[in-house]
Amino acid sequence: MAKLRKRAVENGGVPIAPMIDVVFLLLIYFMVSSTLERQEADLSFQLPGIVEQVEPLDLPDEQIIEVRPNGQVVVNDYAYDHPDAARFDELASMLTRFREASRANKVEPIVTVSPADSVAHVQIVKVMDACSIAGIEAVNFTLGDDS
Repeated sequence: MAKLRKRAVENGGVPIAPMIDVVFLLLIYFMVSSTLERQEADLSFQLPGIVEQVEPLDLPDEQIIEVRPNGQVVVNDYAYDHPDAARFDELASMLTRFREASRANKVEPIVTVSPADSVAHVQIVKVMDACSIAGIEAVNFTLGDDS
C-alpha cells in the first residue's frame, strides 16, 4: 500500500501585525492634529447695569397691590404667590426690583395696598411683610371692594 503524503497548506491571508501598526499611527496622527475644544475669541464688552440718572425719568413711582377676596395678591393684573403661602416671596422679589429701579431714578418707591373688604387680616400682614423685606417704607392703604 502506498502512503499518502500530506501536503502543506499555505495560508493565503494578509499579515495583521503591520496593519495594526498602521492603524495606531493613523490614530496618533488624527489625535495630535485635531483640537478638542475650539478656542473662543476674546470679545471685550460690558454688560448693562444700574445707571444713576441725572434727571428723573417719567416712571411710575407707585405700585398698587390688590388683595382679592380669596387672598390672592395681584399687581398689574399679574398674580403673585399662592394665598396659602407662609410668606409672599415672589411679591417681595418684585418689590425689591421696583425699589432698586425707583432709587436709580431718584424717585421714592411708594406702594398702595388695596384689599377687598372680606380679606383676612393675615393676607394684609403678609403683603406688609413683603414690603418690609423689599425695604419699601412708604406704604399706603385704600378701601377696596369685593369685586
